[in-house]
Amino acid sequence: MNFIESIQQGESKTLELKLQLPQHDQIAKTIVAFANTSGGKLVLGVDDKRQVIGISEVDIFALQDQITSLVFDRCYPTILTEIYTANLDGKLVLVVEVFRGNLLPYYLKAVGKNNGTYLRIGASNRKADFEHIVELERQKRNLSFDEEAYREQVLETLDLTPLETRFSALGKPLDQEKLKNLKLIFQEHGTLWPTNGLMILLGLLPHASTKCARFKGTDMSVFLDRKEYNGDLFTQLEQTEVFIKNHIHLHGQIKGLQRTDTYEIPLSALREALINAFIHRDYTNQGRDIKVGIYDDIVNIVSPGGLPNTLTQEALMDGRSEIRNRVIARVFKELGYIEQWGSGIARIKSACQAQGLAQPRIREKGDFVDVAFYRPVLNHTPKVPDTPEIVPDTPEIVPDTPEIVPDTSEIVPDTVSSQERAILAHMGQHGQITTPEVARQLVVKDRRARAVLKKMLDQGLIEKRGSARKTIYVKVDV
Repeated sequence: MNFIESIQQGESKTLELKLQLPQHDQIAKTIVAFANTSGGKLVLGVDDKRQVIGISEVDIFALQDQITSLVFDRCYPTILTEIYTANLDGKLVLVVEVFRGNLLPYYLKAVGKNNGTYLRIGASNRKADFEHIVELERQKRNLSFDEEAYREQVLETLDLTPLETRFSALGKPLDQEKLKNLKLIFQEHGTLWPTNGLMILLGLLPHASTKCARFKGTDMSVFLDRKEYNGDLFTQLEQTEVFIKNHIHLHGQIKGLQRTDTYEIPLSALREALINAFIHRDYTNQGRDIKVGIYDDIVNIVSPGGLPNTLTQEALMDGRSEIRNRVIARVFKELGYIEQWGSGIARIKSACQAQGLAQPRIREKGDFVDVAFYRPVLNHTPKVPDTPEIVPDTPEIVPDTPEIVPDTSEIVPDTVSSQERAILAHMGQHGQITTPEVARQLVVKDRRARAVLKKMLDQGLIEKRGSARKTIYVKVDV
């Protein structure tokens, strides 16, 4: 995108347009906000309608001197700017380019750090609160929030089972040395403390949660179903995925003697977007959580916090990766949830394109990131009987159904409920399941989980192995 195209797009996180030099405080706030965020350009000579009006040549040198003095006198620490002219369609504009600084936070001298620090949020300058200032100071020390020690609870009081189980399944013991290397724990004066990252991964911080809702129509006026998931992040991820699968349509295709089930939106793309939300959300913002909304036209995933200050939306779409939560990202990578840094957006797009869907909308809106998957328009075809005639090598489409079918090539009986299908799907992925896992998966109490498992045993869908606390359930081979 060239300079003129950028102007036509309007003001943004990295661009502010003015017809003439604004008031001194206003320009100083913009310069400070750019330096604290992703850098940016203040362009003089463009009106509110994004038309290039230009400035007089005789004013250029005076404006340059005025801006240089203003930045030096009003901003602290010293912010280096580049001030130059650009000729756009024969008209001259003045550009003040600011680069993200290393001496964070930058602020207005007159009011001090606590009241004079500004950030660039969307196309506006927003006064930074205490937490934002602390985060800027962290960034100056090249430290992420999840790497800091959590001193309200010692390590020995924590149950690490959710993490230990997942590492053990991959043949990776999670011993104390591993915990240190992953920066999940911090040792100080002989005491082992968990880091914020460990507390987040275990779901022990109150705002580390996920809210899901299925709305009627295309707005939030009426909801049909909603759930709130807590616990470790990996269980939240699985439960959220099940919720989405319960509320989007499943296409069944019979070809030859095999039936293939495909969700209307590729699960790989949905899962990638969810993983990005868990890894990259701003956990310093304690008043918000991840939200998933399913409407008639879109599946919407909203993650608190805008993009990291060093990252713009254009750079994100080009595959650039900036990691806000290093501990969380490292653990997800260690457990195989991440294939390659910076490749997630490309995989989301290609998966949707391969299924003939519109490209998902991925954008930074203020201080959150919004991902919208466009649902295909339903084709209301006559219902196919439960025992369709199978014609070799002739695809036959089974009508959309919101029931969950596990991602395997097995044919699951039509009498299986959505809860039972969710359990079979988990078994297909993990090989087995326990009663507590069923309770978490279905968001029910253990008593209800045991009742569902008993019914599946009676139907011959699963079999029980072990006893007491070592009891597991596996699928019956067919």
